[in-house]
Amino acid sequence: MGSDNEYISKTSLFSYLDAWKDSYTILIPILLIITAEMLLYAGQMKAGVGLHVFIILMLSLSLGWLRDSNVAGTFQVLTLLPLLRLLNISMPVFSETTLYLYIYIYTPLFFAAYLLLRHENLAIFQQRFSWEIVTKVVLYIFIAVLIGYAIAYGEDQIINAGNLISDLTFFSLLKLSFVMVVFVGFVEELIFRFLLQTKLENSFSRSGGLVLTALVFGVMHSGYGTLYEIAFVTLAGLVLGYMFQRTRSLFLVSLTHGLTNVILFGLMPFM
Repeated sequence: MGSDNEYISKTSLFSYLDAWKDSYTILIPILLIITAEMLLYAGQMKAGVGLHVFIILMLSLSLGWLRDSNVAGTFQVLTLLPLLRLLNISMPVFSETTLYLYIYIYTPLFFAAYLLLRHENLAIFQQRFSWEIVTKVVLYIFIAVLIGYAIAYGEDQIINAGNLISDLTFFSLLKLSFVMVVFVGFVEELIFRFLLQTKLENSFSRSGGLVLTALVFGVMHSGYGTLYEIAFVTLAGLVLGYMFQRTRSLFLVSLTHGLTNVILFGLMPFM
């Protein structure tokens, strides 16, 4: 009996050490991504861009020898973050073509994320149509408008948001809403919440995954050049992450994210 207990204790210890090693391994690229973003924030463009390129190469090469499926899957998701930053850097800010460029930037990111979904055998939509689903959708739309406005209002107090549309006509708002919800909101929430947060929750804990994802999400907004924006978007990431934890609804967080951008870059500049 004693030897059995000793064997169980050793097995538990080894399992704990393996889990700790995997968590430590995942933290390395996360810290590198944060460092690259801080370099960009400090105006060191070449160093920041160079580090992001190095991270992509490092993560891609490491997938060849990684055996742990969760670590490998997390590395695959983390590869999308430097790619997102490099694409965003190449895009002009608040020009006449900015809104349309979002389509060209987020479409390839969606296909990359979709390949990860297929590789992990994950499904975005798992529930069949029912009146209960319709009721949830109506409730989620109300929540998305409310939370989206609150986040947009807070962010508008920090940054001088430019307008991405020239007027408040129905067509202009429809065009902005389509791009921000279908492309920006959906793709970013697919990457940050559905993929990254889920992976980090498996490696750390529900609270650890939530905090780490929100921190990375906030740091990835360093391009605005203010620590207040990074802090506020981190807080917004906590809100979106908590909403996703409670509902596991990609629709809810994507709509909330998209409507935040519609209000921030469409409505508030004219108000």
